[in-house]
Amino acid sequence: MPIHRSSRRRMACAIAACASAAAVFATIAAAGLAAQSTDASAAAAAAQASPALVGALSKEIGASPEQAAGAAGALFAVAKSRLSAADFTQVSKAVPGMDLLLKAAPATGGTSSSGALSRLGATAGALPGAASAFSTLGLSPDMAAKAVPVLTQFVTKSGGAHVGSLLASALK
Repeated sequence: MPIHRSSRRRMACAIAACASAAAVFATIAAAGLAAQSTDASAAAAAAQASPALVGALSKEIGASPEQAAGAAGALFAVAKSRLSAADFTQVSKAVPGMDLLLKAAPATGGTSSSGALSRLGATAGALPGAASAFSTLGLSPDMAAKAVPVLTQFVTKSGGAHVGSLLASALK
């Protein structure tokens, strides 16, 4: 039985549509892998930029350096959202690699990291917001409470008591 010209056109259109859909799914999958790779490389760079802080935090919470860098970044993002720009600048000056630590904070909820970071600061308390980021990092949300004293002690030692108290008040 011969295939009619209109049937061939419909079949060709159906094949083209399937190929287009496959290309879209492949692009989405590749973008997801690229984002994971970017998150991992940002965390590794942050761990190298602030080895003393990341090392102390890693030891305290039993995490890899990359997880600790992401955890620190998530908590510093909460502090950044709660402090004035001038106060956060003081905290930032006390922490080597602050920009890299902030970039190492995980994106949660399937959005860009800047959107996720602003949501972290918008929660009722710092630790509940950070708990979501800790979960994304594969860490127990309870570790956020253990991480805060490590960060405040580091900032106090490197930036002074006033700067440490700024951070502590932002992370209450």
